[in-house]
Amino acid sequence: METRIDKYLWAIRVFKTRSEAADACKSGKVKVNQAEAKPSRDVKENDLITVRKGSVFFTYRVIVPIDKRVGAALVPQYAEDLTPEQEREKLNAPFETIFMRRDRGTGRPTKKERRTLDRLLENFD
Repeated sequence: METRIDKYLWAIRVFKTRSEAADACKSGKVKVNQAEAKPSRDVKENDLITVRKGSVFFTYRVIVPIDKRVGAALVPQYAEDLTPEQEREKLNAPFETIFMRRDRGTGRPTKKERRTLDRLLENFD
């Protein structure tokens, strides 16, 4: 049995919608057996699927190709999650954010203030 990669990724709950799965395939974020996959690519038993979501690469092995969405508890019957622990740690890694605040009513920054802010932000790139 074979099924389309976009349907399969949706069915095993990697993506919330099938169109999200298709868009990921179209933008090169999905690979099947190390080759980029179009949404219509068929997957079969024992195929290795790599999905990039942000900076994390998730890896799955197809156990049974399905095209109907299943509950989260049933997903292990259809896909084996082979994602390395170091990739999963990226999900919990802290990321730096810069929050800048201006007092209410002070208006837009002046040219001098903007230059100062730009110099400050250059240090964080």
